[in-house]
Amino acid sequence: MRIARRAALAAAASFTVGARAQTTPAIKLGVMTDLSGPFADIAGPGVITATKLAAQEAMAASGGALKVEVIAADHQNKADIAANLARQWLDRDGVDALIDVTGSSAALAANGIAREKNKVYLATAPGTSELTGAQCSPNTVHWVYDTWMLANATCRPIVASGGDTWFFITADYAFGHAMEADGSSFIERAGGKVLGSARYPFPATTDFSAFLLRAQASKAKVVGLANAGTDLITCVKQASEFGLVKRGQRLAALNLFASEIVALGLNASQGLLCAEVFYWDENDRTRAFTARLKEGQGFAPIPTRVHAGSYAATLHYLKAVQAMGVAAAKASGVDAVQRMKAMPTDDDCFGRGSIRADGRKLHPAFLLQVKTPEESRGPGDICKIIQTIPAEQAFRPLAEGGCPLIKT
Repeated sequence: MRIARRAALAAAASFTVGARAQTTPAIKLGVMTDLSGPFADIAGPGVITATKLAAQEAMAASGGALKVEVIAADHQNKADIAANLARQWLDRDGVDALIDVTGSSAALAANGIAREKNKVYLATAPGTSELTGAQCSPNTVHWVYDTWMLANATCRPIVASGGDTWFFITADYAFGHAMEADGSSFIERAGGKVLGSARYPFPATTDFSAFLLRAQASKAKVVGLANAGTDLITCVKQASEFGLVKRGQRLAALNLFASEIVALGLNASQGLLCAEVFYWDENDRTRAFTARLKEGQGFAPIPTRVHAGSYAATLHYLKAVQAMGVAAAKASGVDAVQRMKAMPTDDDCFGRGSIRADGRKLHPAFLLQVKTPEESRGPGDICKIIQTIPAEQAFRPLAEGGCPLIKT
């Protein structure tokens, strides 16, 4: 459900939780997210709740030695607002680390400003691979996922299981083009073939029938959806009405979130394939995290990978702060990120992992399939794990990213 009451928040409006007056300097975290727009369910209030949870657990683990303050604001998915807000927070308001920043253009703006001001950026919502590529930064950790991983973890396993012919329905803008190009590359490398694609006007399309008919006529074994958000939900609903899956074609979404499956319902989304790095019901640790998060306020019924990543990245950053000392962490974002990279990661959302030299956080990925209504045991039981892709195979190899931090 979209959190409509958040719509009244202005771009620069913020609120504070956590420690107030205190003698020990506090680490100040700035959550910049979408509280009222298309990404409010996958990020939004749930990111604030997850960040607060990590802060509370880190403070408790420190025995009171660590003080953490959290502020948050809606950047309205606009790069200029994100940039202005980041400068205000880092210059005037004493923020030590930026968290989330939905939208690739906004994220890249925050990435540059955090580097300029020598602060930390924990990129938990954006998908652009540029954050560990040409625009990698010694101040940034890209924690959750990226477009390269999504295309790789979706397309390769499906081709290997027999889905070797594809047709793409693609949003006609940079994100859609990139997803289709990455997906096509992985399909062809795995021995498959792309039979065609249909690019629809973005964001002006609500009727996908013509594009779905073209996909159906192609006889491709797999219809790949290179879109996101509302477009993706509408496209899947209409594909269900056309009976694509019932007629033998597989449907694969290259960028799907758990909250969107809930919004679709199992009747419409059953059989849908997608890549993930976090699923709430994977194991006892992910279920324990979900239970703790549900004690908070304002997040979607099922945590998304962005919620999980915001918790995990914040927790690891605060572990690094405690290890190096608050004063040193506040003095240099580069040093704080270096300490994060030097420490192995371990949390209830992603288990054990590591952070690579280019800032890429490494963890396994999964190919998920949405369950049928008959397979589901109840609310929240929406997916089954078809395949696990090891961390070293899930993400783009270090040598292929073009990160200038990497000495060749």
